[in-house]
Amino acid sequence: MIDAAEDKPNRKIIHIDMDAFYASVEQRDFPEFRGKALAVGGSPDGRGVVATASYEARKFGVKSAMSSKTALQLCPHLLFTKPRFEAYKEVSLKIREIFNRYTDLIEPLSLDEAYLDVSDDKMGIGSAIDIAKAIKEAIKKELNLTASAGVSVNKFIAKIASDMNKPDGLTFIGPSKIIPFIEALPVEKFFGVGKVTALKMKNLGLFYGSDLKKLSENEMQKHFGKTGRFFYQIVRGFDDRPVNANRISKSIGAEDTFENDIDNLIVLKKELEKLSSIVYDRLTSKNKEGKTLTLKVKFNDFSQITRSHTFLNYITDKKTIFETAVELLEKLDLEEKKVRLLGVTLSNFYNEENDIITFRQLNLFEDLDI
Repeated sequence: MIDAAEDKPNRKIIHIDMDAFYASVEQRDFPEFRGKALAVGGSPDGRGVVATASYEARKFGVKSAMSSKTALQLCPHLLFTKPRFEAYKEVSLKIREIFNRYTDLIEPLSLDEAYLDVSDDKMGIGSAIDIAKAIKEAIKKELNLTASAGVSVNKFIAKIASDMNKPDGLTFIGPSKIIPFIEALPVEKFFGVGKVTALKMKNLGLFYGSDLKKLSENEMQKHFGKTGRFFYQIVRGFDDRPVNANRISKSIGAEDTFENDIDNLIVLKKELEKLSSIVYDRLTSKNKEGKTLTLKVKFNDFSQITRSHTFLNYITDKKTIFETAVELLEKLDLEEKKVRLLGVTLSNFYNEENDIITFRQLNLFEDLDI
Protein backbone atom coordinates (compact mmCIF):
# COMPACT_ATOMS: atom_id res chain seq x y z
CA MET A 1 0.00 0.00 0.00
CA ILE A 2 1.24 3.49 -0.88
CA ASP A 3 1.54 5.86 2.04
CA ALA A 4 -1.24 8.44 1.88
CA ALA A 5 0.96 11.36 2.81
CA GLU A 6 2.52 11.18 -0.65
CA ASP A 7 -0.53 10.05 -2.62
CA LYS A 8 -3.34 12.57 -2.16
CA PRO A 9 -3.93 16.31 -2.49
CA ASN A 10 -3.13 18.07 0.76
CA ARG A 11 -5.69 19.76 2.96
CA LYS A 12 -4.74 22.44 5.48
CA ILE A 13 -5.97 21.40 8.92
CA ILE A 14 -5.38 23.25 12.19
CA HIS A 15 -6.17 21.89 15.63
CA ILE A 16 -6.41 24.62 18.27
CA ASP A 17 -6.25 23.60 21.93
CA MET A 18 -6.48 26.22 24.67
CA ASP A 19 -3.85 25.93 27.40
CA ALA A 20 -5.27 24.76 30.77
CA PHE A 21 -8.43 26.58 29.72
CA TYR A 22 -10.58 26.71 32.87
CA ALA A 23 -7.59 27.39 35.10
CA SER A 24 -6.21 30.02 32.74
CA VAL A 25 -9.53 31.89 32.71
CA GLU A 26 -9.59 31.84 36.52
CA GLN A 27 -6.00 33.10 36.72
CA ARG A 28 -6.79 35.83 34.20
CA ASP A 29 -9.89 37.00 36.06
CA PHE A 30 -8.59 36.69 39.63
CA PRO A 31 -5.09 38.06 40.38
CA GLU A 32 -4.80 36.00 43.59
CA PHE A 33 -4.58 32.83 41.47
CA ARG A 34 -1.86 34.04 39.10
CA GLY A 35 1.37 32.08 39.33
CA LYS A 36 -0.20 29.69 41.84
CA ALA A 37 -0.90 25.97 41.74
CA LEU A 38 -4.64 25.98 41.05
CA ALA A 39 -7.27 23.28 40.59
CA VAL A 40 -10.64 24.04 39.05
CA GLY A 41 -13.11 21.60 40.56
CA GLY A 42 -12.65 19.41 43.62
CA SER A 43 -12.21 20.84 47.10
CA PRO A 44 -9.57 21.28 49.84
CA ASP A 45 -11.36 18.71 52.04
CA GLY A 46 -10.36 16.00 49.54
CA ARG A 47 -13.80 15.50 47.99
CA GLY A 48 -14.56 15.58 44.28
CA VAL A 49 -12.26 15.52 41.27
CA VAL A 50 -10.10 18.06 39.47
CA ALA A 51 -11.58 19.34 36.20
CA THR A 52 -8.48 21.28 35.12
CA ALA A 53 -5.17 22.14 36.75
CA SER A 54 -2.96 25.15 36.10
CA TYR A 55 0.52 24.55 34.73
CA GLU A 56 1.94 25.44 38.14
CA ALA A 57 -0.05 22.52 39.58
CA ARG A 58 0.80 20.18 36.71
CA LYS A 59 4.48 20.45 37.62
CA PHE A 60 3.58 18.46 40.74
CA GLY A 61 1.67 15.82 38.78
CA VAL A 62 -1.83 17.20 39.33
CA LYS A 63 -4.08 16.52 36.33
CA SER A 64 -7.66 16.38 35.12
CA ALA A 65 -9.98 13.68 36.54
CA MET A 66 -7.67 13.19 39.53
CA SER A 67 -9.29 13.00 42.96
CA SER A 68 -8.78 16.06 45.17
CA LYS A 69 -7.25 13.83 47.83
CA THR A 70 -4.55 12.57 45.47
CA ALA A 71 -3.97 16.08 44.11
CA LEU A 72 -3.38 17.41 47.63
CA GLN A 73 -0.95 14.61 48.39
CA LEU A 74 1.07 15.59 45.32
CA CYS A 75 0.74 19.35 45.90
CA PRO A 76 -0.14 20.27 49.53
CA HIS A 77 -0.30 24.01 48.76
CA LEU A 78 -2.82 23.48 45.93
CA LEU A 79 -5.62 26.07 45.71
CA PHE A 80 -9.15 25.08 44.68
CA THR A 81 -11.90 27.07 42.98
CA LYS A 82 -15.35 26.12 41.72
CA PRO A 83 -15.90 25.97 37.95
CA ARG A 84 -17.67 28.95 36.35
CA PHE A 85 -19.02 27.34 33.20
CA GLU A 86 -20.98 30.37 32.10
CA ALA A 87 -17.74 32.37 32.06
CA TYR A 88 -15.98 29.63 30.09
CA LYS A 89 -18.83 29.45 27.57
CA GLU A 90 -18.64 33.21 27.05
CA VAL A 91 -14.90 33.03 26.38
CA SER A 92 -15.40 30.03 24.11
CA LEU A 93 -17.85 32.00 21.97
CA LYS A 94 -15.29 34.77 21.58
CA ILE A 95 -12.68 32.23 20.52
CA ARG A 96 -15.13 30.87 17.97
CA GLU A 97 -15.61 34.40 16.60
CA ILE A 98 -11.86 34.60 16.02
CA PHE A 99 -11.91 31.24 14.18
CA ASN A 100 -14.76 32.47 11.99
CA ARG A 101 -12.60 35.28 10.62
CA TYR A 102 -10.56 32.69 8.77
CA THR A 103 -12.91 29.80 7.95
CA ASP A 104 -16.45 28.53 8.28
CA LEU A 105 -15.26 24.92 8.51
CA ILE A 106 -14.94 24.64 12.28
CA GLU A 107 -15.53 21.46 14.28
CA PRO A 108 -15.64 22.18 18.02
CA LEU A 109 -14.67 19.21 20.20
CA SER A 110 -15.36 21.03 23.48
CA LEU A 111 -15.29 24.56 24.84
CA ASP A 112 -11.50 24.70 24.55
CA GLU A 113 -10.54 22.88 21.36
CA ALA A 114 -11.56 22.66 17.72
CA TYR A 115 -10.48 21.55 14.27
CA LEU A 116 -10.33 24.13 11.49
CA ASP A 117 -10.07 23.39 7.76
CA VAL A 118 -8.35 26.43 6.22
CA SER A 119 -7.74 24.93 2.78
CA ASP A 120 -9.80 27.84 1.42
CA ASP A 121 -9.34 30.53 4.05
CA LYS A 122 -11.57 33.60 3.97
CA MET A 123 -8.73 36.11 4.16
CA GLY A 124 -6.69 34.59 1.37
CA ILE A 125 -3.60 34.16 3.52
CA GLY A 126 -2.77 30.79 2.02
CA SER A 127 -0.33 29.54 4.65
CA ALA A 128 -1.94 27.45 7.38
CA ILE A 129 1.03 28.17 9.62
CA ASP A 130 0.49 31.93 9.23
CA ILE A 131 -3.23 31.50 9.93
CA ALA A 132 -2.47 29.51 13.10
CA LYS A 133 -0.05 32.25 14.20
CA ALA A 134 -2.68 34.93 13.57
CA ILE A 135 -5.32 33.03 15.55
CA LYS A 136 -2.94 32.51 18.47
CA GLU A 137 -1.96 36.20 18.46
CA ALA A 138 -5.61 37.30 18.36
CA ILE A 139 -6.51 35.04 21.29
CA LYS A 140 -3.60 36.41 23.31
CA LYS A 141 -4.22 40.06 22.44
CA GLU A 142 -8.01 40.10 22.68
CA LEU A 143 -8.65 37.53 25.42
CA ASN A 144 -5.36 37.50 27.35
CA LEU A 145 -5.15 33.71 27.04
CA THR A 146 -2.81 31.34 25.23
CA ALA A 147 -3.54 28.49 22.85
CA SER A 148 -1.45 25.80 21.23
CA ALA A 149 -1.85 24.84 17.58
CA GLY A 150 -1.07 21.80 15.47
CA VAL A 151 -0.92 22.18 11.69
CA SER A 152 -0.90 19.34 9.17
CA VAL A 153 -2.84 17.76 6.30
CA ASN A 154 -5.23 15.67 8.41
CA LYS A 155 -7.03 15.74 11.75
CA PHE A 156 -5.07 12.94 13.42
CA ILE A 157 -1.66 14.54 12.94
CA ALA A 158 -2.90 18.07 13.67
CA LYS A 159 -4.33 16.98 17.02
CA ILE A 160 -1.16 15.22 18.11
CA ALA A 161 0.93 18.18 16.93
CA SER A 162 -1.04 20.68 19.03
CA ASP A 163 0.01 18.83 22.20
CA MET A 164 3.72 18.69 21.40
CA ASN A 165 4.89 22.12 22.55
CA LYS A 166 2.40 23.24 25.17
CA PRO A 167 1.79 25.84 26.43
CA ASP A 168 1.60 28.52 23.72
CA GLY A 169 3.07 26.18 21.11
CA LEU A 170 2.77 25.87 17.34
CA THR A 171 3.87 22.66 15.63
CA PHE A 172 3.77 21.99 11.88
CA ILE A 173 4.12 18.47 10.51
CA GLY A 174 4.25 18.62 6.72
CA PRO A 175 3.45 15.84 4.23
CA SER A 176 7.04 14.62 3.88
CA LYS A 177 7.40 14.31 7.67
CA ILE A 178 4.14 12.47 8.42
CA ILE A 179 5.25 8.87 7.80
CA PRO A 180 8.53 9.05 9.77
CA PHE A 181 6.69 10.97 12.50
CA ILE A 182 4.01 8.28 12.86
CA GLU A 183 6.52 5.45 12.69
CA ALA A 184 8.47 6.97 15.60
CA LEU A 185 5.35 7.76 17.64
CA PRO A 186 4.89 5.68 20.84
CA VAL A 187 1.60 3.77 20.70
CA GLU A 188 0.26 5.48 23.85
CA LYS A 189 0.47 8.81 21.99
CA PHE A 190 -1.93 7.63 19.28
CA PHE A 191 -5.26 9.41 19.59
CA GLY A 192 -7.83 6.81 20.67
CA VAL A 193 -5.33 4.53 22.43
CA GLY A 194 -6.08 4.43 26.16
CA LYS A 195 -4.20 2.73 28.96
CA VAL A 196 -5.76 -0.69 28.38
CA THR A 197 -5.19 -0.72 24.60
CA ALA A 198 -1.64 0.60 25.03
CA LEU A 199 -0.88 -2.22 27.49
CA LYS A 200 -2.36 -4.79 25.10
CA MET A 201 -0.23 -3.41 22.26
CA LYS A 202 2.94 -3.57 24.33
CA ASN A 203 2.17 -7.12 25.42
CA LEU A 204 2.07 -7.95 21.70
CA GLY A 205 5.45 -6.30 21.21
CA LEU A 206 3.98 -3.19 19.62
CA PHE A 207 5.67 -0.11 21.03
CA TYR A 208 5.82 2.38 18.14
CA GLY A 209 3.95 3.19 14.96
CA SER A 210 6.60 1.29 13.01
CA ASP A 211 5.62 -1.85 14.95
CA LEU A 212 1.93 -1.36 14.18
CA LYS A 213 2.79 -0.94 10.52
CA LYS A 214 4.15 -4.50 10.37
CA LEU A 215 0.70 -5.97 10.98
CA SER A 216 -1.74 -6.68 8.19
CA GLU A 217 -5.22 -5.16 8.26
CA ASN A 218 -6.71 -8.54 9.23
CA GLU A 219 -4.23 -8.90 12.10
CA MET A 220 -5.05 -5.40 13.33
CA GLN A 221 -8.78 -6.15 13.30
CA LYS A 222 -8.21 -9.50 14.99
CA HIS A 223 -6.39 -7.88 17.90
CA PHE A 224 -8.26 -4.55 18.17
CA GLY A 225 -11.66 -5.06 16.58
CA LYS A 226 -13.24 -2.24 14.58
CA THR A 227 -10.59 0.26 15.66
CA GLY A 228 -7.93 -2.02 14.21
CA ARG A 229 -8.78 -0.81 10.71
CA PHE A 230 -8.53 2.80 11.90
CA PHE A 231 -5.06 2.15 13.35
CA TYR A 232 -4.06 0.35 10.13
CA GLN A 233 -5.05 3.41 8.07
CA ILE A 234 -3.61 6.01 10.45
CA VAL A 235 -0.17 4.43 10.72
CA ARG A 236 0.07 4.77 6.93
CA GLY A 237 -0.94 8.43 7.01
CA PHE A 238 -4.52 7.89 5.85
CA ASP A 239 -7.10 10.10 7.58
CA ASP A 240 -9.76 11.42 5.23
CA ARG A 241 -12.17 12.44 8.00
CA PRO A 242 -13.58 15.86 7.10
CA VAL A 243 -13.75 18.79 9.48
CA ASN A 244 -17.45 18.54 10.25
CA ALA A 245 -18.94 21.95 11.02
CA ASN A 246 -22.22 20.31 12.05
CA ARG A 247 -20.75 17.75 14.43
CA ILE A 248 -23.26 16.72 17.11
CA SER A 249 -22.30 14.82 20.25
CA LYS A 250 -24.41 11.68 20.57
CA SER A 251 -23.28 10.93 24.11
CA ILE A 252 -21.06 12.25 26.86
CA GLY A 253 -19.43 9.97 29.38
CA ALA A 254 -16.41 8.95 31.41
CA GLU A 255 -14.88 5.63 32.33
CA ASP A 256 -11.92 4.37 34.30
CA THR A 257 -9.93 1.15 34.23
CA PHE A 258 -8.64 0.33 37.70
CA GLU A 259 -5.07 -0.62 38.51
CA ASN A 260 -6.44 -3.33 40.81
CA ASP A 261 -9.74 -5.15 40.32
CA ILE A 262 -12.44 -4.09 42.80
CA ASP A 263 -14.90 -6.37 44.59
CA ASN A 264 -16.08 -3.93 47.26
CA LEU A 265 -19.43 -2.20 46.62
CA ILE A 266 -18.53 0.82 48.79
CA VAL A 267 -15.34 1.41 46.81
CA LEU A 268 -17.25 1.00 43.53
CA LYS A 269 -19.76 3.63 44.66
CA LYS A 270 -16.91 6.05 45.39
CA GLU A 271 -15.58 5.45 41.88
CA LEU A 272 -19.05 6.12 40.48
CA GLU A 273 -19.15 9.39 42.40
CA LYS A 274 -15.92 10.49 40.71
CA LEU A 275 -17.18 9.47 37.27
CA SER A 276 -20.54 11.18 37.84
CA SER A 277 -18.74 14.43 38.68
CA ILE A 278 -16.70 14.23 35.49
CA VAL A 279 -19.77 13.50 33.36
CA TYR A 280 -21.70 16.35 34.97
CA ASP A 281 -18.85 18.81 34.34
CA ARG A 282 -18.59 17.70 30.71
CA LEU A 283 -22.35 18.02 30.23
CA THR A 284 -22.32 21.50 31.73
CA SER A 285 -19.34 22.60 29.66
CA LYS A 286 -21.14 21.54 26.46
CA ASN A 287 -24.52 22.85 27.61
CA LYS A 288 -26.12 19.41 27.19
CA GLU A 289 -29.02 17.71 28.98
CA GLY A 290 -29.82 14.04 28.42
CA LYS A 291 -32.55 11.59 29.29
CA THR A 292 -30.73 8.24 29.11
CA LEU A 293 -28.04 7.20 31.58
CA THR A 294 -25.97 4.10 30.84
CA LEU A 295 -23.73 2.21 33.25
CA LYS A 296 -20.90 0.13 31.78
CA VAL A 297 -19.21 -2.58 33.84
CA LYS A 298 -16.26 -4.71 32.71
CA PHE A 299 -15.16 -7.61 34.91
CA ASN A 300 -11.70 -9.05 35.45
CA ASP A 301 -12.49 -11.88 33.03
CA PHE A 302 -13.07 -9.13 30.38
CA SER A 303 -16.78 -9.87 30.14
CA GLN A 304 -18.82 -6.67 29.90
CA ILE A 305 -22.39 -5.56 30.54
CA THR A 306 -24.31 -2.30 30.21
CA ARG A 307 -27.49 -1.18 31.92
CA SER A 308 -29.53 1.92 31.06
CA HIS A 309 -32.32 4.01 32.49
CA THR A 310 -34.31 6.61 30.53
CA PHE A 311 -36.04 9.46 32.36
CA LEU A 312 -39.17 11.32 31.35
CA ASN A 313 -37.36 14.62 31.96
CA TYR A 314 -33.82 15.74 31.18
CA ILE A 315 -31.09 15.17 33.75
CA THR A 316 -29.66 18.47 34.94
CA ASP A 317 -27.91 17.68 38.24
CA LYS A 318 -24.94 15.66 39.45
CA LYS A 319 -26.90 13.96 42.25
CA THR A 320 -29.31 12.30 39.82
CA ILE A 321 -26.46 11.02 37.66
CA PHE A 322 -24.70 9.50 40.67
CA GLU A 323 -27.79 8.02 42.33
CA THR A 324 -29.03 6.48 39.08
CA ALA A 325 -25.63 4.94 38.35
CA VAL A 326 -25.55 3.47 41.87
CA GLU A 327 -29.07 2.11 41.49
CA LEU A 328 -28.12 0.37 38.23
CA LEU A 329 -24.98 -1.04 39.85
CA GLU A 330 -26.86 -2.39 42.86
CA LYS A 331 -29.23 -4.32 40.59
CA LEU A 332 -26.32 -6.33 39.20
CA ASP A 333 -25.22 -9.67 40.59
CA LEU A 334 -21.70 -8.81 41.74
CA GLU A 335 -21.21 -11.73 44.09
CA GLU A 336 -17.79 -13.35 43.60
CA LYS A 337 -17.05 -10.94 40.77
CA LYS A 338 -14.28 -8.38 40.49
CA VAL A 339 -14.74 -5.17 38.50
CA ARG A 340 -12.00 -4.01 36.15
CA LEU A 341 -13.72 -0.96 34.63
CA LEU A 342 -16.67 1.34 35.32
CA GLY A 343 -18.20 3.83 32.91
CA VAL A 344 -21.08 6.31 33.07
CA THR A 345 -22.61 7.84 29.92
CA LEU A 346 -25.48 10.22 29.26
CA SER A 347 -27.25 10.34 25.89
CA ASN A 348 -30.61 11.13 24.27
CA PHE A 349 -29.86 14.84 24.27
CA TYR A 350 -32.36 17.67 23.95
CA ASN A 351 -30.90 18.94 20.68
CA GLU A 352 -31.08 15.50 19.07
CA GLU A 353 -34.79 15.25 19.85
CA ASN A 354 -35.36 18.67 18.26
CA ASP A 355 -33.50 17.46 15.17
CA ILE A 356 -35.78 14.41 14.93
CA ILE A 357 -38.89 16.60 15.26
CA THR A 358 -37.60 18.95 12.55
CA PHE A 359 -36.80 16.02 10.28
CA ARG A 360 -40.31 14.61 10.69
CA GLN A 361 -41.85 18.00 9.99
CA LEU A 362 -39.82 18.34 6.79
CA ASN A 363 -40.90 14.89 5.64
CA LEU A 364 -44.53 15.76 6.42
CA PHE A 365 -44.27 18.93 4.31
CA GLU A 366 -42.81 16.92 1.43
CA ASP A 367 -45.61 14.35 1.66
CA LEU A 368 -48.18 17.15 1.53
CA ASP A 369 -46.37 18.70 -1.46
CA ILE A 370 -46.32 22.13 0.25
